[in-house]
Amino acid sequence: MMNTPRLKDKVAIVTGSSSGIGKAIALRFGQEGAKVVVAARRLLLCEQTVSQIREQGGEACAIQTDVADERQVERLMADTVARYGRIDILINNAGIGGGGRVAETSTQAFDQVMNVNLRGTFFCCRAGFRQMKQQGGGVIINMSSVAGLQAWANTGIYSASKHSIMALTKSLADEGRSYHIKVSAICPGAVADELVDASTADIERSEKIDPFDVAEAAVYLSTLGKYAVVHQIVIDRLGAEW
Repeated sequence: MMNTPRLKDKVAIVTGSSSGIGKAIALRFGQEGAKVVVAARRLLLCEQTVSQIREQGGEACAIQTDVADERQVERLMADTVARYGRIDILINNAGIGGGGRVAETSTQAFDQVMNVNLRGTFFCCRAGFRQMKQQGGGVIINMSSVAGLQAWANTGIYSASKHSIMALTKSLADEGRSYHIKVSAICPGAVADELVDASTADIERSEKIDPFDVAEAAVYLSTLGKYAVVHQIVIDRLGAEW
C-alpha cells in the first residue's frame, strides 16, 4: 500500500531553486505531490530542475525571477496564482554569500548582499503574505542560517542579513496568526549545496549537511497540523562548535 504524498496538490513556490538547497527542496516537494514553481535568475537551470521533477512524476513550472527586483517578485506571485489559483507554500531560499572583515567591506558588497538576502526575502514575504491573507492561509518558510543566530569574524554583512531575516520572520509570524498564515525559519550550518545532484556517498564524504535533510525540514514545516507551528529549525553540522 503506497503512502499518500504529504503535499498532494499543494502549490509551492521555491525561490533560488535552480541549484543547491532550493533545488533539493523543489525536488522533494515534487516527490511529495506538490505543484512546484521553480523560481531563480538562471532560467536554463530552473528548467533543468523542472525536468527532473517531471521525470519523477511530479508537476512543476519555471518562472525566471530576480528576487531583488520588486516587480519580478510581484509577477512571480501573480503568474503562479494565474496558473494554479493559489499559493499554499512559499519557500524564500534565494540568497548569496558575502564575507570578509567589516572594516574592509565595500558599500557595493554590502548593498549586493542586502538587496538579495534581505530585500528579496522582504519582497517575497510581502507579496506572498498578501495572497495568503486573501485566500485564507498558507505557509511561509524563510531560509536563514546559523549565522542568523550568531556571528563570527568574517561573517559581518552575511550574518547581518540573516539576523534581519530572523526578525522579519518573527514579526510576520505574529502578524499572520489571525489569518492562518504560519511563518517559520530554517537555520542551516555548512550545507553541501554544490552536491545536490551527487550521490549520497559523495555528500557524506564532504562531511557537510545533506541538502535533502534541509529539504525534509521544509516538508515537515509544511505538513504540520492546523494548530501546530515550529518557529525555527536549526540544522548544524555534527561537531560544529557553538
